[in-house]
Amino acid sequence: MIETDLVVRYAETDKMGIVHHSNYFVWFEVARTELIKKVGISYSEIENNLGVYLPLISCGCEFKKPCFYEERVKVSARVNNLTPVRIKFYYEVVKDHVVCAIGYTEHAFVDKNFRPINLEKKHKELFNLFKTLLEEDM
Repeated sequence: MIETDLVVRYAETDKMGIVHHSNYFVWFEVARTELIKKVGISYSEIENNLGVYLPLISCGCEFKKPCFYEERVKVSARVNNLTPVRIKFYYEVVKDHVVCAIGYTEHAFVDKNFRPINLEKKHKELFNLFKTLLEEDM
C-alpha cells in the first residue's frame, strides 16, 4: 500500500464547494502511479519499454463524506486482486482520519494492439513485481 498526500484544488470543486465526483478517479490515478513506482518501474516504462498497457475495464467509487477546497486528503492505493490477465486496485480517500471515499479500478493487460496478454507468460518479471504489491497487503 502507498499513501499520497493531496490538497484539494479550487478547480476540483463544484458549485456546492465540494470535490466533484470525477476528480476522485484522477486522485486514484495519482496514487496508483505512485504505488507502481514503489516496485521500481513507472507506467511509461511499462508502456514504452515492455509494450504493455493497462486499459481501464471497470471502476467504482462510494462517497461517504465530502471533501472541500484546500482540505488535505490522503489517497491510499493497494493491489486488491491479480490474475495473469487483470489487475484490480483498491483506494481510500481519508481526511482527518475519516474515510471520505472508497473505490476501485480494474485493468486488463494488453499489447500495443490492445490484444489481451497473459502477463505472467509474456513478462513474468513485471507480473512478479505486481504480485509483490498484492502479497504486501495480504
